[in-house]
Amino acid sequence: MAAKSRPKSDAPDVSDRVIRIREGVTAAILEHRLLPGTKLGEDEIGEIYGASRTLVRTALQQLAHEGIVNIEKNRGAFVARPTPADAREVFEARRLIEPTIVDHAVDAVSPAWIGRLQQHLTEERDAELRGDARASVRLSGEFHKLVAEMSGHSIYLGFLKELIARSSLIILLYRRHDTPACGTEHHAGIVTAIRKRDKETARAQMLSHLNEIEAELFLKDPVADELRLADVLGA
Repeated sequence: MAAKSRPKSDAPDVSDRVIRIREGVTAAILEHRLLPGTKLGEDEIGEIYGASRTLVRTALQQLAHEGIVNIEKNRGAFVARPTPADAREVFEARRLIEPTIVDHAVDAVSPAWIGRLQQHLTEERDAELRGDARASVRLSGEFHKLVAEMSGHSIYLGFLKELIARSSLIILLYRRHDTPACGTEHHAGIVTAIRKRDKETARAQMLSHLNEIEAELFLKDPVADELRLADVLGA
């Protein structure tokens, strides 16, 4: 007797939809199209991606685990709003892992990888020249991910993806408006050091770059911003 054919599983499609939702929300955060505190309605997201509330909830829960989304009981999901303390922790973590990432990238250097990095720098400069702020923000984060991909260290890459998404929210909240978020000249210096296989300079360039980004943030505790009306209106 011929075996009955089993119904085709939709598991891959389910997984793909969850990934699409996660990547879509993350990209919108990286490009500063979704602002901190924005409500992420399950029904609306489901309509956008043609996904059930269950799949949307799964994607949002995964993003919450990464610290990009906050889920509040009886209120729903919101784009995270990092505190100044969160910001300091994120940049401390980046300073711990990115110099090691760049070490591994130097070990993996090849003409093909240098070509990819140079092409990325060209895209960053083009975005900067045409005044495309959203593309500049996205490409800036993608540069750091590209170096991590080059390193071949999948664990560090996973950590860094999460830290970059959090960094984007932090920069949006706390950047001084008259300063760039992440200069292309810094990235070019890192690429030059990698190309020369100069680990010491590459590490130093990366640390200096991260320190400068954090220094350009106005990380003030919100409590300190509270003012008495009498102080403001009675002056």
